[in-house]
Amino acid sequence: MKRALIIFLFLAGCASVTMLDSPLTQQFGPVAMTERQVDDEHTAAQFYQRDVQPILENRCVVCHGCYDAPCQLKLSSPAGIMRGASKEKVYDGTRILAAAPTRLGIDAQNTQQWRDKGFHTVLNERTQTPDVNLANSPFYQMLAQKQNHPLPKKAILSKQFPLGLDRPEFCPSPEEMPNYLQEHPLWGMPYALPALNKDEHNTLTKWVAQGAIMGLPPELPKAIRKQVDVWEQFLNQDSLKAQLASRYIYEHTYLASLYFDDTPLFKGQEPAQPVKFYFRLVRSSTPPGLPIHPIASRRPYDDPGVKRVYYRLVQKHESIVAKTHMPYRLNQERMNWMKALFITPDYVVSTLPGYHTEIAANPFLAFKDLPIASRYRFMLEEAQFIIQGFIKGPVCRGQVALNVIDDHFWVAFVDPEFQDDPAFNDFLIQQSDYLRLPGEDASNAVAVNWLKYALLHESFLKAKNKAIRDQLLSKTSLDLNLIWDGDGQNPNVALTIFRHFDSSTVVQGWAGQKPKTTWLISYPLLERIHYLLVAEFDVYGNIGHQLMTRLYMDFLRMEGEANFISLLPQKERVRLTQHWYRDASDAVKEHLLHTEEMTLAEPTIPYVTDQPYHELLDKMDNLMSPAMHPQFRLNTSNTLQKNIAAINSLKGKPATLMPEISILRVKGKQDQLFTIIRNTGHSNITGLLYEEGNLLPEEDYLTVLPGVAGSYPGAYFDVHARDLTAFIEQLKSVNNEASYAKLKDTFGIRRTHEQFWSFSDEVHEWYKIHQPMDYGLLDYNRLENR
Repeated sequence: MKRALIIFLFLAGCASVTMLDSPLTQQFGPVAMTERQVDDEHTAAQFYQRDVQPILENRCVVCHGCYDAPCQLKLSSPAGIMRGASKEKVYDGTRILAAAPTRLGIDAQNTQQWRDKGFHTVLNERTQTPDVNLANSPFYQMLAQKQNHPLPKKAILSKQFPLGLDRPEFCPSPEEMPNYLQEHPLWGMPYALPALNKDEHNTLTKWVAQGAIMGLPPELPKAIRKQVDVWEQFLNQDSLKAQLASRYIYEHTYLASLYFDDTPLFKGQEPAQPVKFYFRLVRSSTPPGLPIHPIASRRPYDDPGVKRVYYRLVQKHESIVAKTHMPYRLNQERMNWMKALFITPDYVVSTLPGYHTEIAANPFLAFKDLPIASRYRFMLEEAQFIIQGFIKGPVCRGQVALNVIDDHFWVAFVDPEFQDDPAFNDFLIQQSDYLRLPGEDASNAVAVNWLKYALLHESFLKAKNKAIRDQLLSKTSLDLNLIWDGDGQNPNVALTIFRHFDSSTVVQGWAGQKPKTTWLISYPLLERIHYLLVAEFDVYGNIGHQLMTRLYMDFLRMEGEANFISLLPQKERVRLTQHWYRDASDAVKEHLLHTEEMTLAEPTIPYVTDQPYHELLDKMDNLMSPAMHPQFRLNTSNTLQKNIAAINSLKGKPATLMPEISILRVKGKQDQLFTIIRNTGHSNITGLLYEEGNLLPEEDYLTVLPGVAGSYPGAYFDVHARDLTAFIEQLKSVNNEASYAKLKDTFGIRRTHEQFWSFSDEVHEWYKIHQPMDYGLLDYNRLENR
């Protein structure tokens, strides 16, 4: 039986009384809340899914997604559209007190609850007639505003258009729309981008006039429903061992876009068919078989307030956006893998850990009964996913959390063999007090507590080095055997991380030129990175919480770097450290000197050149190459990629003047997309509030990667293959804003370009075809105006 049209009209209680005589009430009638979803077989739902949703995705969601959507208006799902907009900002690095979370699908469950939290509608919620639906809809009025006042016919927008992530947001409610239209006639939607074409505008006009009806989620196919049931049964077994394992799995995968596919896990293959159904793992107060009641907690380890939590799979009903999309495959092989890690091993869980902060915020205490080898393998063998958590998770826009890492560095991992030892587990339990993280201070932290964590970390490093001296070095030496080789097939063996000021990108494999720094990550370091920047990071937290997170991450970065340079001769260790931390504070230099003094032995790796750092990278590359993913490495046997590799030689001015991320299309028999990344040089990255003072523009350089990497393009370029040499030569000559403008005049697709939207569509189509698992809608909030 078809599900009936769900439209509930009711007076909005006391709120309607106060507005009874308002101009809107007199003009359009009383407030009447409207739920707009109908059965997916209904004509209106089909019109939405076939004609309306693609326009919303490709013209609206490219700016209105994630936590950083202007006015918190998420147009990527019916729930987001019905929730509407808010004047409250999610990203506020100066707030004294933590803000109330406003996570879609978590912190409120229906439209009225969002109204109670201060969100206002962008659609008409009064008398339902076509004329009123248009006249009383901020969404439509802003679209019509752009049609009536298109962009000025200039390549560069004037200062009439504030741009950037910190631009003022007015977020007009229906009552405020007349003033907004009068005061800002050029600020129609899409903001500071070309207007929709006539057909697109007419389609959205028809949709709004008819009541902006959207489809209910379709019924899941029986095969998918069965998979959901199987996984919920697995994750909700009654034994204490299984419950503890499920809690660990949840706290590390709750941000994932889960999907079902039988493709092998760790061999780099893509699914045979496009993924249609994604899910997220939630904590619920209800067991499998009953409706899901999500537990709305700030953090995944917060006290749920119920005797037992159940882990349930909720289908995701939203557009896929690249900046939050973290696919994670579920199949029988995955389940067998999890059982082998957590269920089959012979260990005992006599009691479950509680949710008191001092336990729950410390994974080395909460999960002390789980074998370390299992915990490490769980994260290690999906290392890109784990690291992506702090890049695509709540951070989403996180300059405070991200200016603690270099703009380009490589990552390798310690072989699990050296951490699969009962003595190592005992050591971490003994050191658990020193491994405490700032998250235990919750979301209203006081930044001065940083000194406490600095002393704790220093104590851990002393104990760690003593353990290495007494235990590890008695069994082995410092050599390449310490490096995980990916078991010969796992593409997570090596990662590359690019930072783009307030966003970041992580890809499998070592991509680009040899970077300034490299990290070697062990289990305790990987676990702390996840809990510091993902599980405990609260985007709604106060300034103290965010500063504490950033300051503690300084220690973790230096620890990863120190692990790596321990494989180098002492002279090279000192040289690199001095180079990486030029102009650093005395306190930082003292910490680094102390770290160097604690280095226990010289490596037994033979070095034959006067550049041991590069030599070590080559040796590690050879070790890991059988498993390393080549997707983002240029193939110089390909003529086009060999020619475009010349961009990697560009340093200084040409690099400084380029945006953080540019996407270049090279047209030919087969079009190819490339990503050009600007890597910004720093004397050091320990300065929390004075990053600009540490910039070294002469050390800026460009890296070009095949395909699409990153989620926030700053510029688009379109070049025919026959003109590629001319493009590169002109790029080399860029030395000021005028010469960069000429490059954009010749090859750029500016945000004002009349073909901007068609080019955007072609980029997304290429991305979807050639990188189907990475694909998501790109975000245009960082498009430059040059």
